[in-house]
Amino acid sequence: MSTVGPGRPRKQQAVRRGATARDEILDAAAELFTGQGFANTSTRAIADAVGIRQSSLYHHFSTKDEILGELLGGTVSTSLAFARAIRDHSDDAGLDASAARLHAVMLFDGSQLCSSRWNLGVLYHLPEARAEVFQPFMDARKELRTIYGDLGRELTAVADSDASLGDTAFRLVESLINLRADGLISADSASTTADTVMFLAGLRNELPAVRAASDELISRFGAAPEPALAAKSA
Repeated sequence: MSTVGPGRPRKQQAVRRGATARDEILDAAAELFTGQGFANTSTRAIADAVGIRQSSLYHHFSTKDEILGELLGGTVSTSLAFARAIRDHSDDAGLDASAARLHAVMLFDGSQLCSSRWNLGVLYHLPEARAEVFQPFMDARKELRTIYGDLGRELTAVADSDASLGDTAFRLVESLINLRADGLISADSASTTADTVMFLAGLRNELPAVRAASDELISRFGAAPEPALAAKSA
């Protein structure tokens, strides 16, 4: 019989993706929260989906809110770390370099949202997600949006484009969450979204150079996300 820790036997063999019991709990909760809703999912249901006792779940997480908080944070943390690195990268200047920084953040962030195992972005607008316990997630998402704005203003300074370009980019990337929920995501959805903002900035002719520079930034500062079409659509 497999175990999740000393004195905590499983009810059945592990069937969940994850290196640890904690990872398996998060995977099960992500599937249930996105599939049937947060309010309609109990900790017992999560434990059953993992194949552990409910008491064993509480060994890893004190509350259902704690599980949701970790899942929400995970949707932002990787993209935020990448966006910070890109914001602080100032080796190159000029139109193409500024455009490439915004394009890279959009492409990386969008690819994360498209390729994650579960479409957790659908949980962003839950009333529960506005609770004080989720403030770290809200702060991280706000910082990511601020970086989008900074990169947009940097591009606006060297291109004849709208001052709200960064906020438009942020909103378009998050629209991928709804496209995925509707089953309309494709392998090139993230790149198409990033390219669209370059068109809005009037950079159609510069796009090949911007794409190449964007890819180079992603290679330098970010790990490649999983292919989007291999992800669950829940």
